[in-house]
Formats: sequence, C-alpha cells, structure tokens
Amino acid sequence: MTGSRTPVAVIGAGPYGLSTAAHLKACGLPVRVFGEPMVSWRTQMPMGMLLKSTPRASGIDVPRAGHALADFCAATGETRYASDWDVVPVEVFVRYGEWVQRRLVPEVEPVRVVSVDRAGDGFELKLDSGDQVGARAVVVATGLSGIAYLPPELAVAAPEGPSAAGPLSHSSQHHDLAALAGRDVVVVGAGQSALESAVLLMEGGAASVRVVARGRAAVNFGAPPDRQPRLRPRTPFGNAWSLYAFAYHAGAFRHLPAPARRFLVRRVLGPLGAWWLRDRFLGRVPVIQGRRIVRARVRDGRPVLALRGADGHGGEVTADHVLAATGYRMRLAALDFLGEGLRTEIAVRAGGPLLDSGFGSSVPGLYFTGLPAAASFGPVMRFVCGTEIASPRLARAVARAYG
Repeated sequence: MTGSRTPVAVIGAGPYGLSTAAHLKACGLPVRVFGEPMVSWRTQMPMGMLLKSTPRASGIDVPRAGHALADFCAATGETRYASDWDVVPVEVFVRYGEWVQRRLVPEVEPVRVVSVDRAGDGFELKLDSGDQVGARAVVVATGLSGIAYLPPELAVAAPEGPSAAGPLSHSSQHHDLAALAGRDVVVVGAGQSALESAVLLMEGGAASVRVVARGRAAVNFGAPPDRQPRLRPRTPFGNAWSLYAFAYHAGAFRHLPAPARRFLVRRVLGPLGAWWLRDRFLGRVPVIQGRRIVRARVRDGRPVLALRGADGHGGEVTADHVLAATGYRMRLAALDFLGEGLRTEIAVRAGGPLLDSGFGSSVPGLYFTGLPAAASFGPVMRFVCGTEIASPRLARAVARAYG
C-alpha cells in the first residue's frame, strides 16, 4: 500500500469532510472523498430550520480566500448574510456547502464506504459500488450519521428503533415536519433542535405541540447581539471568557482530565434556544418541565410517557407521536464501516477516540474530525466554525507523515 500516489481517503462530504479535503489538496496530497455532498444537512435537518450559528461562525474553512458565506452570497446573488443579526436558513447553508464543493473539491465520489480495514501499511476501503480502494491514510468525517441518541427510557417504546412513521422518532429522521400536521406531538428535549422543531410543528399545522424538558426552568434562550456583555471577548458563540477559550484554544482542551472533557463537551454550549426563537416559542408552545421520563410505552398505537419530578409527583403524557430531540452521542460501534478489528485498536477517552495534536487516533494513519473529535478538542468541534481549527492541523499532520 506504499507509493507516493496512493491517496488519502476522506469519508464524508459535509463541512468537515470538504474542508479537510481542500486543505489536504493544498498540501499536495492526492485525495479521494467519498460521500454525497452535504447529505446530512439536506436530509436530516427540517425544512425551514434556521442556523443557530451566526454567519461568521458558519463558514467552511478552506485554504483559498474568497470562499466564506458572504463570498458565496455575493457570487450567486443570494441574500447577504453578514451581521450577527442575520439568521441563515439551512437551505442557504446547504447551497453554500455545495458551492464550496464544486469549486474546491469537484471530484467527490457520491458512494458509501461499506468497510475500512488494514491492508499492509495502509488501508483497504470497500465501496457500495463494489469497488475496492487502497489508501495511505483515512480521515473519518461522517458528521452526525449514525450517532443519533435516544435515551434508554424512550428506546424501550421503539424496540425496532425510532421511525418517522412510527409512534416515536428522533429529530434527525424528519426533513419535512409537515408530515405530522393534524397530530398531537410531544417533543422531548430543551435544546435548539427541540424548541425549533416544536415551533416548526406548530407553524406546520400540528394539532397540538408540547415540550417535555427534564430540568427546572429548562427552556432558556440566548441573548441577542445587543445584549452581549461588552467587556468580555467576542466569540462565534457569544461574548464570554470561557467561550473564547473553547473557540480559540481548542488545542489545549485535550490536556484536561478525561472526566472534565466529557462533562464540558456535554454541558458547554448545551441546551439553549437561539435568541431569535424566543418570540416564536414563548406563549405558543406549552412546556412540561422539571419532570423526567421514567418510562415510555405504546398503548393502542399511541405513545405514553410516564413522568416524575424531584418532588416525587408524576403523571402521564399521551400523544399521537413523540419526537425525541435528544441530540447525538459519539459511539465507535455506530461507525460500523470501521472493521471490528480496527475498532478494537482505537483508544477511547471521554466518550470519543483519543486523538493526538494532529487529530490522529491510536491507529496510525486513521484520523477523526468533526463531532468525533469533540472529546479531544472540545465543544467547538460540534460547530462548523471548528473546521478552522481542525482542518489545517489535520492536513499538516497527514502531510508530515505521508507527504
């Protein structure tokens, strides 16, 4: 598997995959990219969704100037999104990602990688086209694919897995929430996905929508741009010293103890609605908060949630459909395209693969970026702006090792 022209394989063609590929190419490395461009953003995000990130935090980092979101808008005649008051529709962001792909990574191969295994001093990839590909190094940039999280107390009500057509689904399974029009829907969660899904359901004609949130006063919204603290450093996520550290010093995050990293990845920039969602939500969507779900079951075809609060009081909530907006959790087992033997060699810490400073795993030549890298580089890896940190570092590391 040696040879100067054996490519580096990038699995995934979302923001992280495209950014990584562009940087690898700029380092002079031959690259093959597998996956359908922006597929998760096109199919797993609801129509009408707006990005929580500001326009400047929504750029895909590439080594050539002129490819920011504002450049795309200027080049294509799209509405200009530039200030922190501008809210970017997901459909615009998808078109932006596809524009970057066409200009900088036109050779993306829209096929699925079925398996990755060691082969000599490199790797062998099998594609769903039936082809086999050799690679010196492999970059896993699969984004949210396969890692939707369903809490155990909900999972028991869907033994065959959540389904958009069944009584219980995960938010990632809905591109068109209008399919739930006329139905009574309970949304579980307190983050942006839950709150915005509830609003879109209401606006899309659902008969009723309720949100179940575990914590007391669990539903909160961020501050608008003019109410950000002025004496704290500005970041893509708001003005705060802690956010500045996570956004601009992510390389130091991996030196924290594993328990601290696990806690911070789950809690920092955690459940919070966008400032612009407040008026669309408050007074329109009822919230049951301070109650956790202790059991879920399906009775006469309808999901029933048994609730209990810290005071011991409970109750039941019945609906036509339960939508679990319960986020994503990194699990190596979910990356089933990685051969079982390969997965057992990957050291795991804090809920994700243990990565070195160049995003390399304990398996030489196997790299991870995006959400799987959050356990090593912090919560910024959950956002598109994390490409600015991840992609140049990763590309330089691969170039040093395989260039």
